[in-house]
Amino acid sequence: MIKLIISVGICVLGGFVGSFFTASSVGSWYAALKKPALNPPSWIFAPVWTVLYIMMGVSAFLIWKQGLGNDNVKMALTIFMLQLALNFVWSPVFFGMKSPLIGLVIIILMWCAILATIILFHRISQPAAYLLVPYLLWVSFATYLNSSIYFLNK
Repeated sequence: MIKLIISVGICVLGGFVGSFFTASSVGSWYAALKKPALNPPSWIFAPVWTVLYIMMGVSAFLIWKQGLGNDNVKMALTIFMLQLALNFVWSPVFFGMKSPLIGLVIIILMWCAILATIILFHRISQPAAYLLVPYLLWVSFATYLNSSIYFLNK
């Protein structure tokens, strides 16, 4: 149970910290940007990300409980932590630094790391891998939004 709480807690806490950068820019800088046709309302992001962070934490827990003595588990969790770090860096870069270009580079790297994580997790726990599929889909959509914002506003 402790591993589950830690896994979910780290994911949710990182998202919470990133939300400070988002909140400070949504009403000002971000509001003034040209957005793509499929841009959803701002209120949708917090609940979607909260659910995704919980699913990510449960997914990491399912892998972690297989034991850190397993080299496959260590590699899978290392790549998971890499994608999580990229996730946590994206908000301060995109919203805090107001840089859609660097944000786009980060989100593309994040997408690749999420896909690698899913592949590695699938070898250890299929449910853990499947829990990350909605995350990959959402980040795919976020990549569309980020790239559209970059190209519409450069």
